[in-house]
Amino acid sequence: MCEPSPACSLNEALGEDIQSHTFKFILALVQRYDIILIQEVRDADLSAVKTLMNKLNSPSKETYSYIVSDPLGHSTYKERYLFVYRDSKVSVVNSYLYNDGSEKTGHDIFSRDPFVVKFSLPYSAICDFIIIPQHTSPSSAVKEIDALYDVFLDAKTKLGTDNMLIMGDLNADCSYVKPSDWAYIRLRKDNKFQWLIPDSADTTSAITTNCAYDRIIAVGSEMNNAVIDGSAGIYNFSKVFNFNNKMTLAVSDHYPVEVSLGTA
Repeated sequence: MCEPSPACSLNEALGEDIQSHTFKFILALVQRYDIILIQEVRDADLSAVKTLMNKLNSPSKETYSYIVSDPLGHSTYKERYLFVYRDSKVSVVNSYLYNDGSEKTGHDIFSRDPFVVKFSLPYSAICDFIIIPQHTSPSSAVKEIDALYDVFLDAKTKLGTDNMLIMGDLNADCSYVKPSDWAYIRLRKDNKFQWLIPDSADTTSAITTNCAYDRIIAVGSEMNNAVIDGSAGIYNFSKVFNFNNKMTLAVSDHYPVEVSLGTA
């Protein structure tokens, strides 16, 4: 019998200057999941990504592939969205970069446009679904999270399914999204969107913060049926790897959020 298919979102500044112990941790983390979204990838020539993939594939019976966005951002500071996935379980069906308009016209809402990817998981309880990744800008988090509703509608039309996971560092808590802001966010007002990481969660790894910045949102009847009850949560790598706070923050100031999908 096939095991459940786990997916994860990690905020990690992957780039050429990444430390060796951080790189080893990312390797171990990627191998834990069938699909992992890595945000905040600052790797202009993809050299760090290629090193990661070479290290993943060289010693392992399992092979992994990746799909990555172009560098995204309004300024000279750019980030990529990177998906790494296990070949034996997952394949990419289609992908596109959502275009929310020109910055010059004032219609460009997202700091980093969502890189929408449709995956096939033939051995899971849901054969095809879409992941919409998003790393919001803290100053515009409310506006960007609300606009993900439009991305959902666009992806549904373009890729032919409403079964999706919306995930990433949404900055969806504390001073960036206050309780009073939820009334203006369509993803929250529409109950077909299931917020799998609750407001009470702490997805930050620093001991000085307690915020549910990182989220996973499920939508679509097949997707909601496929999500294994109780599987969504935070992967506290500090405890698993016995990291102190300094080592933890050297890896990321966010904990990964994860969810598992049932088998066929």
